[in-house]
Amino acid sequence: MSDALLKLRGVHTHIGPYHILQGVDLDVPKGGVTVLLGRNGAGKTTSLRTIMGLWQASQGTVVFDGSEIQAEATPVIAQREIAFVPEDMGIFTDLTVQENMLLAARSGPMDAARLEWVFGLFPPLKTFWNNAAGNLSGGQKQMLAVARAIIEPRKLILIDEPTKGLAPAIINAMAAALRELKETDTTILLVEQNFSMASAVGDTVAVMDDGRIIYSGDMATLVSDSALQERLMGLSLEAHQ
Repeated sequence: MSDALLKLRGVHTHIGPYHILQGVDLDVPKGGVTVLLGRNGAGKTTSLRTIMGLWQASQGTVVFDGSEIQAEATPVIAQREIAFVPEDMGIFTDLTVQENMLLAARSGPMDAARLEWVFGLFPPLKTFWNNAAGNLSGGQKQMLAVARAIIEPRKLILIDEPTKGLAPAIINAMAAALRELKETDTTILLVEQNFSMASAVGDTVAVMDDGRIIYSGDMATLVSDSALQERLMGLSLEAHQ
């Protein structure tokens, strides 16, 4: 991987009276998967939402592809070829799979070849193309959420807990899709609590606690060092699987 595509330096975020991010420093190398780990409430989702401009950083800088974006509105950030898949997936349940995908194709009609590539990653979407998205299973909805984010080429995709509550077969399919996606030069910042999944797709890792990054490095190093795992998170990764 080459230099960082995304850099956070000294980022603070307040939500009402709560000081959530307290000086986040994070590098996301270009062309791979960076996994953001940490206990519930550590600030992982807030970090993604701050990068996307959904919550405003109160201090610090967010630099994407050489440009500061921390003061930009979310639509402007999206135009920089950044996509966000939230934890709640954010699909339109009353619309069909096709209609959800059409809304995500901002540049015009969907490219037929790219759509077939997406179908190859997530075959159920082709099967249920004309069905209401609300009738899909949880795993199929998650597939649709990720598919919407990649129907057009993106430089960076932020994904918040894509395997939460999913069956192992769906998790394996999601991991395979993310591995293939990063081969297209797409950079991924992934919040993920399933450590088997995280280690399967992650190239680099950052661990958060109390609104700060307390560790960053290669995923392989963290996975192979149980003492480091216990020091950072209080127990081994295997205990979370």
